[in-house]
Amino acid sequence: MEVLDRKKPETEPRVGFTVTKRQGNAVERNRMRRRLKEAVRLSAGLEMKPGHDYVIVARRDVLNTEFAVLEHLLIERIKGRAKSGRPRETRSRKE
Repeated sequence: MEVLDRKKPETEPRVGFTVTKRQGNAVERNRMRRRLKEAVRLSAGLEMKPGHDYVIVARRDVLNTEFAVLEHLLIERIKGRAKSGRPRETRSRKE
């Protein structure tokens, strides 16, 4: 997960989801994305800081993890273990 502070604390947090083709076929990727979206909507979204962007990268184990565990893990990552942006040397040259 990556987190970016937009320096606009009055705006709502934004969330993006990414699932690569390597994670499975279209049906599986969409199921992963739907599970993550629902976990954010029900509980993890409450922990997100206003004015921040969150990018959640799905992994294959999202399909088999119990939903309550998935919610707990997302909340845990959002509260304190999320990376704060990519290191300068691995960023796109377009920035």
